[in-house]
Amino acid sequence: MIGTTLTDIRERIEALASEDGTYYVVCGRTGERPVPAAGLWFDTRTVARAAVHATEQYRSALRRYDPRTPRYDLIVCEAGDSPARPDGSRVLATDADAPTTPEPFGDGEERKPARRRRIEFCHRVAAATFETLSDGACEGVETAIMDTYFERAETVEDPDDLCLCLLESMATEIDDRLSPVRQAEVLSATAAQLGPGDRADEPVTAALRALHRRGLVGEFTCAPAGIDRATGARSVRTTLSEYALSPQDDRLPVLPVAVELYRHRPAMAPAALRVAAADEGWRVTVELGTDGEPDGLASAPIQPRA
Repeated sequence: MIGTTLTDIRERIEALASEDGTYYVVCGRTGERPVPAAGLWFDTRTVARAAVHATEQYRSALRRYDPRTPRYDLIVCEAGDSPARPDGSRVLATDADAPTTPEPFGDGEERKPARRRRIEFCHRVAAATFETLSDGACEGVETAIMDTYFERAETVEDPDDLCLCLLESMATEIDDRLSPVRQAEVLSATAAQLGPGDRADEPVTAALRALHRRGLVGEFTCAPAGIDRATGARSVRTTLSEYALSPQDDRLPVLPVAVELYRHRPAMAPAALRVAAADEGWRVTVELGTDGEPDGLASAPIQPRA
């Protein structure tokens, strides 16, 4: 990655944070707390303003990869303030840093909250993946991702779909250029960058529910887990509708699915994702917790219909 790395900036922001702080960084227009300052608290307004500056630097660096990375009007609030909420209610916080002329999300019109959630989630995953690749000295993979992304982006009609194109390019190049074991290491580290999800007894259901909330998956079903008596491996058969990522060269990019599985129960990591077309979407079989070599975690081959 060129210039200051995303990892450097995120670590700087985390170093400013304090568990006992009462100030936080928020978008004065939408009430969202964007990555990488989301969930962090700061001791003083001055320190929080430094975090605002670093957060803007982080998102500017990410914008080198995707110019459509959402823009936020970042301000500092103290616990008890009432910033703007996604329902459109006004900001009541008094802060000298509050903007007077908010910059729209694009084309003079704010995106709907559901679409904003999907775009922000895609960029969170992309940023964490780039950080992991940068930390792992995978500069060649980073370059290949961007080359593929820029080539495919020219065919994307809706600018809001560029974030999906970026994840598709990531999944393709990681699958092509890294061994299955290395892919698993990268995706596990990416999940760690994003932080843990709910520690649910059924990690597949929890992961798909999280993807549904963020607009990556429509309706889904999960069958009861099956257990291979010989190996002890668990597998869960699912069906997905309205999966946001598109097939690439007879493979389905499943990188965000694998990342969410790692987040929700790392001790039962995904070992393989197997994909086949279904009547209204995809049938995905998730194998969990085996000792075999990982398979299909970034991009899974599309199997013939049974």
